[in-house]
Amino acid sequence: MLSGEGQFYTYMVLISETTTPEINLRWFLDTAGLKKSSAYLVNGILMFVAWLVARIFLFMYVFYHIYLHYSQIMQMHAFGYYLTFVVPSVLFVMNTMWFMKILKGVMKTLAKWS
Repeated sequence: MLSGEGQFYTYMVLISETTTPEINLRWFLDTAGLKKSSAYLVNGILMFVAWLVARIFLFMYVFYHIYLHYSQIMQMHAFGYYLTFVVPSVLFVMNTMWFMKILKGVMKTLAKWS
């Protein structure tokens, strides 16, 4: 951001924070002892969908965009160039690990309904 380069990628990574309200609400519901409530279930479903869109699909789009515009990214300053690859990659690995846990929780919840 300081160099005026890579704002698009910075904004795309920041959009992933749209999942934060669901995460926080889940903690509040758990702390309040409402783990068996319908609000907790609905929040879990919303968290799953939001995470899938904002932290999995969005990052796949970012990588696709980087691929399409690599010739422009090569012209960035070295620090911005490396950040463009390192930050989304590290975050995508962490997001995928957390998504697997969320998916496991969704499957466990759906198994109870069957």
